[in-house]
Amino acid sequence: MSAAVPISSPRSPRVRRRVGWTAAAAVALLAAVLFSLAVGARTTAPAQVFDALWHDAPGAAGAVVREMRLPRTVVGLMVGAALAVAGTALQGITRNPIADPGVLGISHGASLGVVVAMTLAGVQSLAGYVWWAFGGAALASVAVYAIAARGRGGATPVKLALAGAAINALLLSVVHAVLTTHAAVLDRFRFWQVGTLPSLDTGIPGKLWPFLLVGMVLVFCVARGLDALALGEDVAKGLGQNVAAVRIVGGVGATLLTGAGVAAAGPIAFVGLAVPHIARALVGTDHRWLLPMSALLGPVVLLVADTVGRVVFPPSEVPSGVMTALIGVPFLIALVRRKKAVAA
Repeated sequence: MSAAVPISSPRSPRVRRRVGWTAAAAVALLAAVLFSLAVGARTTAPAQVFDALWHDAPGAAGAVVREMRLPRTVVGLMVGAALAVAGTALQGITRNPIADPGVLGISHGASLGVVVAMTLAGVQSLAGYVWWAFGGAALASVAVYAIAARGRGGATPVKLALAGAAINALLLSVVHAVLTTHAAVLDRFRFWQVGTLPSLDTGIPGKLWPFLLVGMVLVFCVARGLDALALGEDVAKGLGQNVAAVRIVGGVGATLLTGAGVAAAGPIAFVGLAVPHIARALVGTDHRWLLPMSALLGPVVLLVADTVGRVVFPPSEVPSGVMTALIGVPFLIALVRRKKAVAA
């Protein structure tokens, strides 16, 4: 009698499907990077892109690729992965399918931090916003969790969503109050608030990567705990998971990722909300596969949206935050309709 093949075997159809989709996402990411480096107000041939990167080719095309598109693409990779993984973690922590950094007030907390940096500290560099944005995001997340944890039942998904909505409204009011009394800050903040990938500040990746590394490690460390939490708090506790620790560690990781991403590119919409759903449709609900898939798909969505925004209305650019919504919303609607059809 032959032994049964375990579910984790590489020959398992489920594992083969997940490996296949992960490989496809990696290929899509490479294509999105090439697309971002080659396409813009002036299109560059792929051969010229490779020459500019590997052989330091002279000329205007090489300078555009190295000095403008490459930093912008690197930031897009980092921000897309950060927001997508943060959204996946927050949906798992709250067991709320519409949770994302914006819904729970973390993005607006980072925005308030940036406004304070501009107003009180006179910070004008995007690379200088990181610590301020992280501080604002951290305060917002702590406030949301503290409010939701009070009373019977602790921090339930419904209470977290309501607390996030309340903190969102408060932070937005404070931000608008500051901006209406500081016209110079309003001019700088208005462009940043729409959400766009910077192309001239080459110091941003160096500021971002420590936050992204720590945030990713924290979120990936609680992948099993997020799987257990999806079954309900009582079941998770029965499986030996410390629910509070999973939420705190995952929440800190998501806050780090959100603060860094929002500081670099502004509060970009859609990525943290919809990318986890797309990834879940491809590889299932196991966070050991879901988190890496989100980290791959987030940059794909953001880079494609940013690149399309450069060429749709030349010579002007449509900000990345606008394009992510315009491109991504139809995919999310189709996903909702598909799930409804399956449920029926």
